[in-house]
Amino acid sequence: MTDDAQIGPALSDWMVVRPEWIDYNGHLNMAYYSVLFDDGIVDVYRLIGFGADYARTRGMTTYVADFRVRYLRELHEGDRVRCSVQLLDHDAKRFHSFQQLIHEDGWVAATAEALTLHIDMSGPRVAPMPDDIAARVAAMQAAHNALPVPEAVGLPMGIRRKS
Repeated sequence: MTDDAQIGPALSDWMVVRPEWIDYNGHLNMAYYSVLFDDGIVDVYRLIGFGADYARTRGMTTYVADFRVRYLRELHEGDRVRCSVQLLDHDAKRFHSFQQLIHEDGWVAATAEALTLHIDMSGPRVAPMPDDIAARVAAMQAAHNALPVPEAVGLPMGIRRKS
């Protein structure tokens, strides 16, 4: 994983589309785009301090409250992708992010927008992040504030009709 969060969106390690993820149409089943986004953000979470160790040692974790995927281009068995993560906004208990699955040839296969909650697992309940984690999120946010907001952020969903 790159530690480039100061330069651009944070990037996951490379991931490979597995044969068992291919559907009867011959391409990546839609459910596995979410798996790739989830695996990719786990890499980026290490920069912040989230993850399995955080849950085990501190009793805190994250839950996704809203997740919207846009499928832009098919992925096939053996394709290599990485996940970029751009932090758009945050407060003491939540963060808003934008992710892209980027093919090794440079094109974007899918995008996702997420609202994630910080959780105290003893409830479970939404809770403020500890100071050290909040500082890391704020540092990433400060770096990502220099990036343009992707055009796909906040797009409405529906059937467009001609007037």
